[in-house]
Amino acid sequence: MTQLGRNGPVVSQVGLGCMAMSDIYGPSDESESIATIHAALDAGITMVDTGDFYSSGHNEMLIRRAIEGRRKDIFLCVKFGALRGPDGTFVGNDMRPMAIKNFIAYSLRRLGTDYIDLYQPCRVDVRTPYEETIGAVSDLVKAGYVRHIGVSEASADSIRKAHAVHPIAALQIEYSLVSRGIEKEILPAVRELGIDVTAYGVLSRGLLTGSPVNSPKDFRRHFPRFQGENLEKNRTVVSALNSIAKSKNATASQVAIAWVMSRGADIIPLIGARTRKQLAESLQALELSLTAEDLARIEFAIPEDAIAGTRYGEEQMRWLDSEKPSSQT
Repeated sequence: MTQLGRNGPVVSQVGLGCMAMSDIYGPSDESESIATIHAALDAGITMVDTGDFYSSGHNEMLIRRAIEGRRKDIFLCVKFGALRGPDGTFVGNDMRPMAIKNFIAYSLRRLGTDYIDLYQPCRVDVRTPYEETIGAVSDLVKAGYVRHIGVSEASADSIRKAHAVHPIAALQIEYSLVSRGIEKEILPAVRELGIDVTAYGVLSRGLLTGSPVNSPKDFRRHFPRFQGENLEKNRTVVSALNSIAKSKNATASQVAIAWVMSRGADIIPLIGARTRKQLAESLQALELSLTAEDLARIEFAIPEDAIAGTRYGEEQMRWLDSEKPSSQT
C-alpha cells in the first residue's frame, strides 16, 4: 500500500486501469471483465481507474456491476472532459464549469455511487482557464461529490496553477520505458508539490509485449508507433526486453511494470488487464526485484529514444499540454 500525495488516502501499490474492458482494443468479454475486476479487488487492489468517455459511458456501467456491494473497498478514479461522436471518434474536450457539473451527474448515475474518490480533467482545455476548471471540481469537493482532485496530461506550469487553487493528489500521465518525457520537468514539479503519479501506458499499449493489432476496431491502428516502418523498428525494442525478461525468469510485461515501480514509491502503475490471466501475470511484477545492474542493463538496451513514433496521432498530440515546455526553463 502507499499514501496518495503527502496527506492523502492510502491506496494500493498498483491500480487497475479499465479502459481496455470497453472494446478499445477490439471486442471484450463483459463477464470476464467483471471477473477480472473482482480478482483485482480480491488481490488487494483498491484503485480502480476509468473515464466517463471510455466507450461513451459503457466502462462506468460495467464497473457499476462489478463493484456492487463493494464500493467501500474501492478508491474510484474517474477522468472527464473528452467529447465523443456517435462513431466513437474523439471530437474535442470541454472543461467549462457548467460542463463539469453535467459530466459528474452522469458519472454518479452510471457508477451507482454518490461520490467519486479522485476526479480528474483528462486534458487541459485551452479554451477554459485551468483555474476555472479546477475551481469547479473544488466546488464538487465542498459539495461532497468528490473526495480528491487529480489532473491528467498537464504540464508543470498547469500543475502549479491547479495546485494553487486546490491541493492536487495525483497526476495521471503516460509513463513507461519508452515514454519518459515527464522526467525532465513534470516529475520534479509534482515531487516538489507532493503529488503522486498514476502512470498509464506502462506497457506502451502492448507495444512492449508484442501485443498484435488484429481487430479493425483497435484504436492503436491510428497511433504512429504501431504503423509501418515505426512498428518494424519498435519490434527490436520488444526483442531486447524479452531477452532481459528471460534472464530474470519473467515476462516482458512484468519487467516493464517493475521498471516503472522502481522509479519511486510515488509512482503508481495502472495495470490495463482485461482478463484474469493478464492480471495474474502483471501482479507477479510486484514480486520481481530489479537490481541496479538490471536497471542499467535495461536502460542500455532500451534508451529513452529507442522507440519510433509519437505516442498519439498528430491531432491528439496537439491536445497534450504535457508536451509543452515549462515557462520556467
